[in-house]
Amino acid sequence: MSDHHEHPEQDVHREVTELEARSATAARIFDLRRIIGGLFVLYGVIVTLAGVNPSDATLDKAEGVNINLWTGLGMLILGVFFLVWLKLRPTQPPAPQAAEGEEPGKEPGA
Repeated sequence: MSDHHEHPEQDVHREVTELEARSATAARIFDLRRIIGGLFVLYGVIVTLAGVNPSDATLDKAEGVNINLWTGLGMLILGVFFLVWLKLRPTQPPAPQAAEGEEPGKEPGA
């Protein structure tokens, strides 16, 4: 008989481990800090570039303040903050929950 049918508990445990690893990877990829930081950096670059060489009409509208430049720089700073935060404090995978009647941290059948 094949080894696959002799140890179904090990197969289930292996599959659960693989699913947990994939779930942790998906959580890191779709972390909101990555999305927010990336969008703020992207838009910050666009707005900053628009503010690098403003027209006189744009400056007159904003009462002499280069609002595109300052807003773009603020967006860049905020975006970089989110990305640095993500790098320094990565998402931790959720702890596996123990089934009813089992002690936390103990493998099933151990």
